[in-house]
Amino acid sequence: MTHANFAHLHVHSQYSLLDGASKLPDLIKRNIELKFPAIAITDHGNMFGAIEFYQEAMKQGIKPIIGYEAYLAPESRFSRDPEVEKRGRKHLTLLVKDLKGYKNLVKLATAAYLEGFYYKPRIDKEILSQYSEGLIALSGCLHGEIPHYILSNQIDKAKKAIADFQDIFGKENFYLELQDQLIPEQKKINRELIKIAEEMNIELVATNDVHYLDRADSYSHEILLCIQTQTTLDDPKRMKFSTNEFYLKSEEEMRALFSEIPSALTNTLKIVNKCNLELDFSKKYMPVFSLTQGSTDKEYLSELCRQRLKERFKEVHPVKSLPAGRQAPGGIRRGELFNRVKEEVIQRMEQELKIIEESGYASYFLIVQDFINFAKKNNISVGPGRGSAAGSLFAYILGITDINPLKYNLLFERFLNYERITMPDIDIDFCYQRRDEV
Repeated sequence: MTHANFAHLHVHSQYSLLDGASKLPDLIKRNIELKFPAIAITDHGNMFGAIEFYQEAMKQGIKPIIGYEAYLAPESRFSRDPEVEKRGRKHLTLLVKDLKGYKNLVKLATAAYLEGFYYKPRIDKEILSQYSEGLIALSGCLHGEIPHYILSNQIDKAKKAIADFQDIFGKENFYLELQDQLIPEQKKINRELIKIAEEMNIELVATNDVHYLDRADSYSHEILLCIQTQTTLDDPKRMKFSTNEFYLKSEEEMRALFSEIPSALTNTLKIVNKCNLELDFSKKYMPVFSLTQGSTDKEYLSELCRQRLKERFKEVHPVKSLPAGRQAPGGIRRGELFNRVKEEVIQRMEQELKIIEESGYASYFLIVQDFINFAKKNNISVGPGRGSAAGSLFAYILGITDINPLKYNLLFERFLNYERITMPDIDIDFCYQRRDEV
């Protein structure tokens, strides 16, 4: 099949919450119908749909490019000054080139919520500089920093911002983004961007800031915006897009818009060729429990289990109430019965430990026992355990559950065994009042 000589690199899916009106399967299907070789998604401030998008695109046979439309804080991402925030967050389009870029984008998206969140998830140029490897940046829409300076006739500041982004991403990984949704301000921005591109020897790229599939979907998109802003369609002051041009346009429509700058369209394919992320879903990527140097998670888990075994079973005397010399049912003396139970516990523990270590879940158990025991030490109510995890003696010894599976003849194999395809999960209940502390 002959592909179009263009690809959309600034696209919002359903995961641009209450702003993007395109469901991923439909979005990808429409791109294939228009013969585009690839598609990027660049949702506002999140990567919620990244994996679903990647897998669906691969399934339908089109190259996926994972992206992100970042909110840049006016100053530091740590600032919570409302006066500073009034100057407005600026948008920046980021695209993943490779696995390193994907990991860096995950870091940025996470920091935007955990460190920079102030009405919106925000990052700043400082953290961009730390995690820029493997990423391509486009200068963004009307709300980007560079377009903002152009509209306010601060061309020197626009050039300074361009130089900053080139330093952060590398000159070959930063493009000036042209958009034309028939908005008058865009004409001024595009003229100046073309001029600056020639002066500073920067490549241009055309995008359409897609928010819905077809022109007819603009009405549905308006309703989404009303829900987001808690207004109604008959409110004259409501937030709305000024045109109905934010749809997935064909190559012919894009060429008509940018007929004077055809390189801005072919440059999209240059970017597509630079973006070659491969994600391997056949491997399990487990979190790692932090340990002092010289000790492995398996060694530490084994040692911890043996320590806590003594604590859990120090008072296990099944026939303790019998007087000395009396026999338990079956003719077994008290001491003999205690020793047999203890041996059974050790054998079961060793058996479970072997399976856990060989399955690669040592760090997983260390992490779970760590936060559960934190809760218990701090008097935060924790459930005794439920589901298949209650069949694990190991979980009982570590304090993850409070149910001795030997007492109820519960099977460890229901929780974890060599033939289990899916990962085990441990159902845990915390008191809702102090759950956030955990």
